[in-house]
Amino acid sequence: MPSVGILTDTTAAIPESMVKDLGIRLVPYYVHRGLETLRDMVDIRPDEFVAYLRQAVNLPTTANPSPGDYLAGLEDLARTTKQIVALTMTSKGSGAYQSCKAAVAMLREKMPEVQVEVIDTLRVAMSHGWAAIEAARAALQGAGLREVAACAAEVSRRAMMIQTADTLRYLYMGGRIGRAQHLVGSLLNIKPLIGIEQGSIVALGAARTRPTAYARMVQIARKFVGDGAKVRAAFTHVGAPEEAAELRRKFESVIECVEVITGSLSPALAVQLFSCGRRGRARRTPGGDDQRQPVAGGRRRAAADPRRGRARPFSGYRRRLSQISLMMRYIDGPHERGGGG
Repeated sequence: MPSVGILTDTTAAIPESMVKDLGIRLVPYYVHRGLETLRDMVDIRPDEFVAYLRQAVNLPTTANPSPGDYLAGLEDLARTTKQIVALTMTSKGSGAYQSCKAAVAMLREKMPEVQVEVIDTLRVAMSHGWAAIEAARAALQGAGLREVAACAAEVSRRAMMIQTADTLRYLYMGGRIGRAQHLVGSLLNIKPLIGIEQGSIVALGAARTRPTAYARMVQIARKFVGDGAKVRAAFTHVGAPEEAAELRRKFESVIECVEVITGSLSPALAVQLFSCGRRGRARRTPGGDDQRQPVAGGRRRAAADPRRGRARPFSGYRRRLSQISLMMRYIDGPHERGGGG
């Protein structure tokens, strides 16, 4: 058993088999669906969530784990280890980092002998998940607290994300689009390419077709790592496994991968990174993520269906759901680059 425990959250998008094998403790985000509060990857699963989105009348919202949620996870790990590294998604897109820090302060009062290092990865999804995976591997190999924390920070620094989706609408609605705002407007209906830089979403370009978007993603990644580089890559998606496989084939034809993971984003992250629907405004709730409220007169609304006597699903959800992310950890090459993407 490793001397250092690893804690992160469900938005890291780490495959369940790896979570189990590496002994990673996950804390769930929350998805609010109508009057229901669902624990991410516990009460709601990716396939079920995609099916729900296709028929949804109201947009779901999300909330990050509370300090109490993180405290429970830390106490669970503290039963077997007195050293813990906790990793969160970017603090610029969620309140998880602050929530985790508050939990560590509470744990210090109850169990002062437990040491906890909290890492703000400034990443999302598997670019965050790779840091947790490599930290857990280092811990299993006998690394100490400082070494494991340094490993997590270094993997985060050398990771990158490239994402494309059918629209930027939901990121814009949720206030998470950062410096990519200039892609909004006339470009809402094309395939945007976005990344994350210093914890904030940034624009990388746009394409008019999905194949062109994938080719551009591979080109950006190749430029980032340089010729001859080796990478660990993760291809994540929302309701688009065939497209993820297509992107993987294109990527592996030009960049050498020493490890590849393909899987679905968690429902909570899918809400944050991709959706279609009515216009809304974002508001910050204490200790939680942005919550979207309907705006009167929004362009899309759940109108009464005279044929069925009930509300219709948003027309945006009738489109094919597709969102593809390339999350990459650069591990070898002719030169080093940090952050990026």
